[in-house]
Parts: sequence; structure tokens; C-alpha cells
Amino acid sequence: MEQPVVRPRSLTREAAELRSGVPGLSEHVDRFCALVERVDPLIHAFVPEPGRHGRLRAQARALAARYPEPAGRPPLYGVAVGVKDIVHVDGLPTHAGSALPPGVLAGPQAVVVDRLRAAGALVAGKTVTAEFAASAPGPTRNPHHPGRTPGGSSSGSAAAVAAGLVPLAVGTQTVGSVVRPAAYCGVVGFRPTYGRIPTVGVIPNAPSLDTLGVFTADLAGAALAASLLCDDWRGDDRRGEDRRSEDRRGEDRRSEDRRGEDRPGEAAAGDRPVLGVPDGTYLERAEPSTLRAFEEWLERLAQAGLAVRRVPLFPDFAEITRQLQTINRFELARSHADWFARFGGLYRPETAAGIRVGQGVAAEDRAAALQARERLRERVAGATAEAGVDLWLAPSATGGAPEGLHSTGDAVMSLPWSYLGLPAVSLPAGRTADGLPLGLQVVGAAGADERLLSQAAHLERALKAL
Repeated sequence: MEQPVVRPRSLTREAAELRSGVPGLSEHVDRFCALVERVDPLIHAFVPEPGRHGRLRAQARALAARYPEPAGRPPLYGVAVGVKDIVHVDGLPTHAGSALPPGVLAGPQAVVVDRLRAAGALVAGKTVTAEFAASAPGPTRNPHHPGRTPGGSSSGSAAAVAAGLVPLAVGTQTVGSVVRPAAYCGVVGFRPTYGRIPTVGVIPNAPSLDTLGVFTADLAGAALAASLLCDDWRGDDRRGEDRRSEDRRGEDRRSEDRRGEDRPGEAAAGDRPVLGVPDGTYLERAEPSTLRAFEEWLERLAQAGLAVRRVPLFPDFAEITRQLQTINRFELARSHADWFARFGGLYRPETAAGIRVGQGVAAEDRAAALQARERLRERVAGATAEAGVDLWLAPSATGGAPEGLHSTGDAVMSLPWSYLGLPAVSLPAGRTADGLPLGLQVVGAAGADERLLSQAAHLERALKAL
């Protein structure tokens, strides 16, 4: 099989170029559609769309007419964005990787798409998802090695960014569906704090866990996307060339004033973070070769002047896993109760099996698991403060992308952080002995997404030499 080109594109650079008018939107759309026609048959990142070129050209003309002057153009003017096919987009059917009739699944456009379009983005198309963002994989292949999985369930979004088809794609994570495929595909995957991006207009898997996230080539792109998609973003104004320098100087002064108010364990934005390693049975779930690579990453970060502290964090990891699965399966069954009763025979075996397990979970067991989560949140927050940790580190996945397309890989390395609803970002971090990408997972405090992305930049710089 022909090997696709792996060349992720910088979101910040492309957005700036499009706002400047070079290239023009019509030329940009033509290039994108030609690229999809050439590359996507090799990786199957996008859901097929017969009229894609005509749709995008019409939307580009309307966008150009609305914003004729570069100075007035919105931050993502003309940027082509992939959207996971459980997220409703006006004008495009939602299949959710399933055989159910699209009309049954239809719904109003998602808030996250409203925000993308308000920022000037063009929806390049729907990206392939595992069926209903569960475990039954779609046809997407890993751009680095087409015989291996790109991860799931946001497989198409991760692969589309890795292959350079789009500089930004939207995914979702219930357990590991942003962080893991980002690692397998060698790109940045950002999963914000639970609830930070509204999930209205997204087909649910497990609503107590489901979180929207993004894939980009680098942290700067993730920060730009997060500033436009997350509720109440508190970072710099990232709307392009017209930042007001006086406002920024004022913000710098206010930041200096606030430095003395930081809580223990929280370095001021831009300061070097203290890194925590959650020692114990959790890390032992990674493959031995991945753990060796992880230790090399820690050594490199220490050499870069970052403090690394080892802290026992999840003493009963098996119980955490059980509680998350209780919530996930119960809510999956509830989310699909009506559709499964009507169309159960159309579901793939893996999804149907998960729903049937969830049908056997008692409501009181799910309630107990949610209460256990609150207790664990308190314990982890206490341990974080006591150890003076700013960011937790772990491998993004147990290893490189597994062979074959029958599975999307193991989400266990994301499991405790997703259970807690904490923000996490996967950074590309070297490769396996056979050349497959690996990722470093960086986890912040709840609600501190801005700080996570700012401080993770120290790690991104240190890891780029790998």
C-alpha cells in the first residue's frame, strides 16, 4: 500500500496567512479538495461527501464577501476544520459510524460548530469515528503506518491532522479518545476540563464523562483553538494581528500583581512547572519499552531544569477502573435506550455488547461510582497540593499504535484523568524502535486549562529534540 505523506500543518501560521489573503479562499479550497482526493483514499480520515468541493467553494465565496478587508477577518478565517461524525453540523448528515438511518440521528448544529463558524472556519467535512464513539473501529488508517490503527474513537480527526489534510480537527474523549489517537498519530491532542466546551449538539456516549477536544500540529494551535471554543477563556486575546499592545502591557502588569496570590503548587503562567509522576500500578499498565522511554523523557525534562517529583497517587487503580466502567456502561445504555430498542440489529457487535452490559448496571451502582469520583477528586487535589505539583505526567498510551484495524488500542493511560474530568494534552515524544510515534500526557488542575497549555510549552520545547 502506498505510504501517505505525514506533514501536519501549523494552525497559527495557516490562519495568519488566510487572514492576510495569501492564498485566496478559492485557491485554498481548491488545494484542500485536491489534497483530500489524493491522500484520503489511503487513510480514510473523512466520511465520503460527493459534493464537498462545491459546498466549500460556495461557503468560501460567502465568507470572502462578508470579510473583504484583512483587518476585519475573524481568527480562523477560511481555515478548514474536520469535525468528528457524532457532532451535528448544519448541512451535513450525522452517521456516527453506524448503519442507523441518518434521519434518526439528526439534531441541531452543535455549539462547538457554531463557535468554529463564528471564528470564520470552514467545516472541511465529517471525520470518521468508531461507532457512536465507542469501541467498534471505522476504516481510518494510521498515516505513519497504514497497517496500524490511528486510535479511537476520534480516529479520523487525529489522522486528518497528522496527514496534513487539515490543521485543526474536533474530537471527543470519554475515556481516551483524544489523547490516545493523538499519540498514535504523532500530533497534539488537547482534552479540556470536563464541561469546558459545551457538548450540546453532540451524540452522547456517557454524558458524565464525554468531553470535546481538539487535534493540532503543536501547542500554539491547541491554545488558539481552545481560546475560541472553551467557555470563559482567560488567556491572551488570540484574534490575530490586531492585538492591542496597551491592553497586553496592562495584562502583564496585572499578572505581576497576581503572582503573589498563586496557591501552593501553582507556578505563575510562564514559570517552570513542578512535574509529578503518579507512581504505582497505574504506570505499570504501560508496556516496558514505553516506561523506559518515559524515564528518558523525565531525564530530559530534568536536564532542562524542570523539577520532577514521584508521588504515589492511585493506590487502588483497579477500583478506579471499575467505577469508570460502571458509569460509562450505564450511561451508554441509557443514551441508546430508544435507538437500541428500535434498531438493535443494526448495531455492531462491540457496541451492542457494551449497551447490554450497561442495561444490567443498577442506577444505585452508577450513583455510588459518581460519589466515589468526588471523593477521589478531593484526594487527588490534596495530594497535588501537598506535593507541590503543577502538572502530572504519564505516557499518553501503553505503547505505539497496535497492528491491524480490528481494535483502536488501549485507553487505560487516560482512564483516571478522564474519570476525574481533568484537562490533559498529549505531546509528541519520540518514537518506538520501529518508528511509531509516542506521546507524553500532561495533566493539569480542573479548570486550569490555560495554565496547562502555557506551562506545557516548557515540555514541548524540551521534547522536540527527541
